[in-house]
Amino acid sequence: MLFSSLIFLFIFLPLLVVVYYILPKKFRNYILLLFSLVFYAWGGVSYTIILIVSVAINFFFVKQLEQNKKQKKKWLIFGLTFNILVIVVFKYLDFIIENINVIGGYCLNDFTELPLKHIVLPLGISFFTFQQMSLLWDVYRDENSQKATFSNIALYISLFPQLIAGPIVRYNDIISQIKIRVETIELFRSGIQRFLVGLFKKIIIANSCGEIADSIMSNSIDNINTPIAWLGIISYTFQIYFDFSGYSDMAIGLGRMFGFKILENFNFPYISQSIQEFWRRWHISLSSWFKDYVYIPLGGNRNKPYKTYFNLSIVFLLTGIWHGATWSFVLWGLFHGLFLIIEKLGFNKILNKLPAIVRWCYTILIVIIGWVFFRIEELPDAFSYIAKLFGSGEFNNFHLVSYLNKERVIILILATLFSSTIFDKIRLLLDEFKISKTIFYKISVDITLIGVFVYSVMYINSGSYNPFIYFRF
Repeated sequence: MLFSSLIFLFIFLPLLVVVYYILPKKFRNYILLLFSLVFYAWGGVSYTIILIVSVAINFFFVKQLEQNKKQKKKWLIFGLTFNILVIVVFKYLDFIIENINVIGGYCLNDFTELPLKHIVLPLGISFFTFQQMSLLWDVYRDENSQKATFSNIALYISLFPQLIAGPIVRYNDIISQIKIRVETIELFRSGIQRFLVGLFKKIIIANSCGEIADSIMSNSIDNINTPIAWLGIISYTFQIYFDFSGYSDMAIGLGRMFGFKILENFNFPYISQSIQEFWRRWHISLSSWFKDYVYIPLGGNRNKPYKTYFNLSIVFLLTGIWHGATWSFVLWGLFHGLFLIIEKLGFNKILNKLPAIVRWCYTILIVIIGWVFFRIEELPDAFSYIAKLFGSGEFNNFHLVSYLNKERVIILILATLFSSTIFDKIRLLLDEFKISKTIFYKISVDITLIGVFVYSVMYINSGSYNPFIYFRF
């Protein structure tokens, strides 16, 4: 079920809000759990069975960690191994088999190819599996935490706002809110506002940019010139940011509507002036997860420089693999890891002496080139597209204009503005002069958001292009 679907907006969410708030507080977690399972089951009942079994097994490991203090490291290893095996089987088994077949066919003359399993990928498995690993780590590290209950663990894993596409919520960050939280009218109102902002980013900006990107990148690379290639990848650059950050905004907003305060997942990554800064701003929940549960346990930067660079390579190799079972994702992760290492080797000192605009151009260029590998799964095609970006295409406007109209130009301008901090600066200016406290301002904001909602619903109802990129992960 998509947040941007009519059934979610007009049936699921209103029904949940009514049932949640008319029942006594002691039943509210159970209502959220029930509705979260229904939300997930909408994509397939078999997915829900997998989710419930996974939650039950992880709860077993949690109880072992709580009850067997002397053997808790052993149980942590068992639990982490189980979760890694789950994600390997469902997400990477065919990728492994394909590569075994390639290597076997190359090295052995009489090699018989192994058959692919074609296992259906459960929705959001990368997200909820990482949350379960976070659960095991946090229980392992915190001996003084209160004993876990199955209902609390199940709600933590399956809470519908972040279940399918994140953010990756830490157990220690949310468990106290699951046990005790305060729902207020002001928090509910801010949740609606944040949800509508996310809906705007997803429906109006991401979808429109996605249509441009798909219309260009679905062509043969030989049939597009350099300006069109740039338009395609820039449109995709906007699409993936507004698609995912829009979903995160909606998840954060939905959480607030039920009293939860979910941490931010994006902080204007496209204004970054280094790749290090980009990863402090992009998909914050994932990058901090890898930092706390992989990079630091490996030793972080506490050892000799070469060990630090090795640790970074491992982290970004895993970051690429986490996103998908293709070599293009692996290369995307290593590509970012390479520039992080280059910056740590001393290039950051050179960057710091350069003008801000030069630092930004360097960073956004690396990010955009990286998105080529993210978007185009076949590596030869990805390299051909990058070559086209820096090739000698025809620099005439005729072909470029065929992909643009007034509406798309306005969308690209909006995407540029919303990728910057200009609106945040305007908001701070309004706060400084106390304009944001006035009734006129609040009514204006509400009317604008209602207009955004109506326009978004009209777009959805038209049956237009409406994917969620990160559902595949």
